[in-house]
Formats: sequence, structure tokens, C-alpha cells
Amino acid sequence: MSSFCFNLLKKDGTSRARLGLIETAHGSIETPAFMPVGTRGSVKTLTQRHLLDLEAPILVVNAYHIMLRPGLALIQKAGGLHAFMRWPKPILTDSGGFQVASLSHLNRAIDEGLLFQSHIDGTRYTLGPRESMEAQKVMGGDIVMTLDACLPYPSSYEEALKAVERSYRWAKQCRDCPLQPHQGLFAIIHGQAYAALRQEAAHQLSRLPFEGFAIGGLSVGVPAEIRNAMIEAAELFLPIDKPRYLMGVGTPRNIIEAVMRGVDLFDCVMPTRAARHGTAFTWSGKIPIKGGRYARDFDPLDAELKGENSQYSKAYIHHLLNVGEITGLTLVSLQNLAFYLDFMQHLRQAICQDELQKFYQRICEIYPI
Repeated sequence: MSSFCFNLLKKDGTSRARLGLIETAHGSIETPAFMPVGTRGSVKTLTQRHLLDLEAPILVVNAYHIMLRPGLALIQKAGGLHAFMRWPKPILTDSGGFQVASLSHLNRAIDEGLLFQSHIDGTRYTLGPRESMEAQKVMGGDIVMTLDACLPYPSSYEEALKAVERSYRWAKQCRDCPLQPHQGLFAIIHGQAYAALRQEAAHQLSRLPFEGFAIGGLSVGVPAEIRNAMIEAAELFLPIDKPRYLMGVGTPRNIIEAVMRGVDLFDCVMPTRAARHGTAFTWSGKIPIKGGRYARDFDPLDAELKGENSQYSKAYIHHLLNVGEITGLTLVSLQNLAFYLDFMQHLRQAICQDELQKFYQRICEIYPI
């Protein structure tokens, strides 16, 4: 029996948005929540102390990359990811399916699982449901993902149907694999841009005893209107007492629109990736901080955020980035995650105070897309 549980606290009166609380062995997560991505066991340019100071509630770690380096034997010897990373809060580990699919020239899917070559040294691996569950059991994350069959967008109906059927078979096999007592298993819903497939996948998976459900395959290249329609199609068939996770999305507007359609959890590399390219997310909108117009701008990067990091001047951060100082990358990464986490706090508050529509209009003005 998993120690993972979800409590639904409030439903919005004008949308499908809701407030919830996920309880895990490593702490609680107020939802809706954003999960910073620590791909190889670290959020790029930041330390765990930075993330604790930001009050990040949970991290996402990439199971595929951890399996390859440093490898499961080392993680097991370290006592799991929490001990290895020295991260005391919850961790979500993915199954590796998306990463294998993204390296399509190195892999192929068969009914038993995924056959792939390491992008590091070419070593061949088989990743099936059992292997994925064993790996994530060793890692010890609080939320574990079923192995899924991912497809690039767009794909044909026939390809999408085959992927849905394969993902369902794998999900059932994953459910039968023993995990650690504290771990909660989420199933992943696919179906590309076909509403009927999304509904069928959600309906089938919701009849199995999973602790939560994820909506996958909507993060890369999918137009917002299609993504929102697919969320709506799946959400209608998902149990109200289980958390929903939209994988790999996205901008502040993407997130709030998904929340208004019943989604609780989000992860995305966008805030840290944008930081490494010199773009800051602020309450005044996106700022391309490396641009020359900021060279003599001594205003704080984001006066609305309370943290010390946000009070550094645009001119100072502009200087650091343009002379290649690593500290510049750290400061913008901190800013972007601080903004995303503050945005989620404001979002939860808006739901609590029945002001979600007003907050949505504000976000659309700051982040039109």
C-alpha cells in the first residue's frame, strides 16, 4: 500500500480548476503545482539549497539519463535519489519513454518494450515495463511513471491507436510490478490530437488502481487550441479524487489554461532553458536581458518578487551574461523559477478567493502566448 495520497480541497465555480494537497513520504505538495526539472539529478546552474530557498515543492528527475549515468548500481549503493542528491522533498521520476522516443534514430518500439542505443556510447538496451519499474524503484521517487509509447506530433490515427493500445498494456504490466511502499504510480494518457483516443485511453486507465494520471504527448509542437481540446477530452473520464499531471508544459498562459481544465501538476524545462539563453520571466513579461537596451537599466530585474535575487539590476545581470560569467546564468535561472513558483502561488490564491478569471486576464496581458 502506497503512502501517497491526494486530497481535493476546493473546486472553482467558473471552471474545472481545483485546489488539492498531495501527501508523500517526503512532504506535501499544494496543487496546482509546478515541478522544476532536474534532468540528471540537478536543476541546471542551481544547487539544492537554491531550490529549498525558493520553496520548490518537488523535483522531476529523468530516469533515462540516470539509468545510463551514473547507473542504477551507484544509485542503489547511495540509498536512492533522495540521499544521492541530498534532496529532502518529493521527487518524480519519469519512465524513460519520452527520452527514448526523442532519440528516434537510436530506438524502436516493440510489444515487449523499447529497444534503444545509448546516446553516450552506443550500448544497446531493452526497456520494458518491468525494467522501467525496477529502475524507478531503485531510484526511490515519490511519484513513478508508467512506461509509455510516445509519438512525434503529428502522427496518423493508426499510429496513435497503436501507441494507445501499447501504452495501456504496458501500464497494466507496470501496475503489477512491486514498488517501494511510499511510491505512487501514475499512468500516462496518449492519443495524439484525436479526442476519441484520448477519451478511450483515459477511460481504460481510470479503471485501474493508479495513484494519479498524466496527460502526455502534448508538449512539443502541439498548438494550444489542440492541446486544450485534448485535455478537455481526457479530463472528462478521469476520477475527481486523483491528481492530473500535464507533462512538459509550458508558458504561464499554457499552465493557467490547463489548470482551468482540471490539471494539477506541471513540469517544463522552459524557465531554466530560457535563462541559459538570456531570457528572464518576470511579472512585467519576458525580458531578453542580454539586449543592449538593458546595459544601463539599473531597475531591479523584477521589483514585484520579494527575493534578493530579483533585486539585482538589469544592468548587472546584462553585464554578467555578456561577459560569460556563470553567476549570470544562475541569477536568471533563480529569477525564472522564482517567478514560476510565485505565479503558481498566486494561481492557487486566485482559486481560493474565487478570482481565477480575473487572474487569467492578467496573465494573458503579461504573457499573450
